[in-house]
Amino acid sequence: MSLWDKIVGEFVDVIEWTDDSNDTVVYRFQRYGNEIKYGAKLTVRESQVAVFVNEGRLADVFQPGLYELDVQNLPILSTLENWQHGFQSPFKAEVYFVNTKRFTGLKWGTKSPVTLRDKEFGAVRLRSFGSYEMRVTDAPLFLKEIVGTDGHFTTDEITDQLRNMIVSRFASILGESGVPVLDLAANYDDLGVFLTNKLKPEFAAYGLDLTLLLVENISLPAMVEEALDKRASMGALGNLRDYAQFQAAEALVAAAENPGGMAAGGMGMGMGVAMGQQMGQAMGAGAAAASSPAAPPPIPGAKPFYLAIEGKQAGPFTLAELEGQRDAGALTRDSLVWRDGYDGWTKVAECDDLAPLLAKMPPPLPKS
Repeated sequence: MSLWDKIVGEFVDVIEWTDDSNDTVVYRFQRYGNEIKYGAKLTVRESQVAVFVNEGRLADVFQPGLYELDVQNLPILSTLENWQHGFQSPFKAEVYFVNTKRFTGLKWGTKSPVTLRDKEFGAVRLRSFGSYEMRVTDAPLFLKEIVGTDGHFTTDEITDQLRNMIVSRFASILGESGVPVLDLAANYDDLGVFLTNKLKPEFAAYGLDLTLLLVENISLPAMVEEALDKRASMGALGNLRDYAQFQAAEALVAAAENPGGMAAGGMGMGMGVAMGQQMGQAMGAGAAAASSPAAPPPIPGAKPFYLAIEGKQAGPFTLAELEGQRDAGALTRDSLVWRDGYDGWTKVAECDDLAPLLAKMPPPLPKS
């Protein structure tokens, strides 16, 4: 500081600070040699706290108000300096003005995705961001723990550390909450309140108070968002058959408006009609196939039967096919059948495994 500044300082007897910025947290009052005149006026405005530091030691703290500096309102500094008989000459002390207003619009966000396990999507990676508000509640502690001897301390010098604290706790809480990914948007407010209460003790260790924390967005990876969009689109389409017919009708209108001429337009209409019919038939066939169950395949390992019809071998037949032969009259109680495991051709009436067929077959006529 120049000699002129020293001379001007001799006439300045008011110690005050007005903040022209929006991000200054601590400002050290500039005075040549840190000399303060006896009887100087100290003005501390609302949302400010003034802290006197003498030879590196925190001394007196002044809340908002107007003070005339003397031995009575500087008890700690007087004790440190051992002024037994008062003082009339300038004394040396550093004066730090601490801004206690609420700093708003501070941003936080995840630099890297947070991986968690979701019941519906499995392992997913989420990104999130939001904002928070904080203010200084313990000026001496904040000076001792964070500021040190910095004469112009701004929010930019601490927001990185605060953001890291928020993101770390957010990742832990999100992983432990068990809230499904699709339900997170409905829980932003609850997450914000829970994080605020969780982080308040950690902010308090720096002399700060976390007044508000907002979760503004939790986003899924791009591929998962695309899959959700497709699922939502399919739900919006509703009946796929009706949608296909609607698309075919739109194609007919487009073909009729084709500027290539009537012939081309007629060809386009014909192609559109054929396309619509084919799509309708395909959708109808698919719906019919879905509504009518297919016949089950043969039971694995079942041995086929062979039937003697008019002295000739016929088959192989499944048990169900033998029922058809019975209903057609080609199979009777006296018909000969054979399958793997039989000693030879055997009458149906003597085969235990064909008992179901005999239940619907009339008994033999009584002998006269």
